[in-house]
Amino acid sequence: MSIESAKAQNLISETPEGSSLWRDAWIRLRANRLATLSLFFFIFISILTIIGPEVISNSYEDQDLNNTFAKPGSTHFFGTDNLGRDLFARVLHGGRISLAVGFLATAVSLVIGVAYGMTSGYLGGKTDALMMRIVDILYSLPFTIFVILLMVLFGRNFVLLFIAIGAVE
Repeated sequence: MSIESAKAQNLISETPEGSSLWRDAWIRLRANRLATLSLFFFIFISILTIIGPEVISNSYEDQDLNNTFAKPGSTHFFGTDNLGRDLFARVLHGGRISLAVGFLATAVSLVIGVAYGMTSGYLGGKTDALMMRIVDILYSLPFTIFVILLMVLFGRNFVLLFIAIGAVE
């Protein structure tokens, strides 16, 4: 038994009788130092991408053609690109988009998955078997190709991207 699992087992055994599943999960998360560190790092990056672009002085779209390929420094933390755009501001703005896609696609996936699974479980029998074979077919298709196919069919729209990724998840 590893040290981490021994700590988790000791913390779980010390929990009061009748504690909730959320409390048990939190105790197990706290026992795993790497998971706790990852959680705090994720929270830090999320806060940085949400409020960072509002706080820094440079915009992600401003160009300074006299200041191309600048080295990282006090005015440009990550330097600038070939058009003089601040790379740190662009990374923070890209982080916002990545977080939005991740959270919204997961929410869409959750809604579709719960509704589909609930329907399959309620109807049962042959309908359940058919619905599960449809899911098996979707899992056999490459994820990227399926999202590209949905984007071609429904057009290039930011909201449709969430729905396409969420539907495939």
